[in-house]
Amino acid sequence: FNQVKADIERKLTEKDEEMEQSKRNQQRVVDTLQSSLESETRSRNEALRLKKKMEGDLNEMEIQLSQANRQASEAQKQLKGLHGHLKLDDALRGNDDLKENIAIVERRNNLLQAELDELRSLVEQTERGRKLAEQELLDVSERVQLLHSQNTSLLNQKKKLEGDNNQLQTEVEEAVQECRNAEEKAKKAITDAAMMAEELKKEQDTSAHLERMKKNMEQTIKDLQHRLDEAEQIAMKGGKKQVQKLEAR
Repeated sequence: FNQVKADIERKLTEKDEEMEQSKRNQQRVVDTLQSSLESETRSRNEALRLKKKMEGDLNEMEIQLSQANRQASEAQKQLKGLHGHLKLDDALRGNDDLKENIAIVERRNNLLQAELDELRSLVEQTERGRKLAEQELLDVSERVQLLHSQNTSLLNQKKKLEGDNNQLQTEVEEAVQECRNAEEKAKKAITDAAMMAEELKKEQDTSAHLERMKKNMEQTIKDLQHRLDEAEQIAMKGGKKQVQKLEAR
């Protein structure tokens, strides 16, 4: 029984070590995912900040583009007005100046338009990056939740195993105590029978009554031996049942 008890304790200890190792592995994975989650959150916040900045730059460039368009429109109006009020030479000179101004405005307009298109492209890329970061953040959150659920399940299993261990420990101790009690009773019965047999041997020649007592004592010894054998068999059967019960658990 001591060997069975030791084997059970060893197996339970090994199971506890496996549970602790699994718990540590799960915790490392959770820490890694938590770090990834924090990194994704920072990236997402940076993308949002960059998006807002680009949107502000885009609005500013749209305002500048609108102003350039208004300047070009006003220059064209001035050009038309000069055609009607100035002399031909002045009109030609003014026309050349206005054409040059218009060309400058158009070049500036084209540059602003190109920068505006580039900013719009960057905003679109940033938006796609933000959506991707949000999806990755969602995936990481789901994985963290799943690992947390698995960790909780492992802790519950460990508590159940500890409870089963305590129950098995109690049952083993009870079985061992029962065997010890049976052994003590058997030893006492054998000792008592031996003492009675010795006393009977000393008095066996004194009388027929003592002879009958001797025979009775011998029968008693046989009965006690039979009871001892039965007690040992019962103890052995009880021990086997406990072992089978423990193995079944």
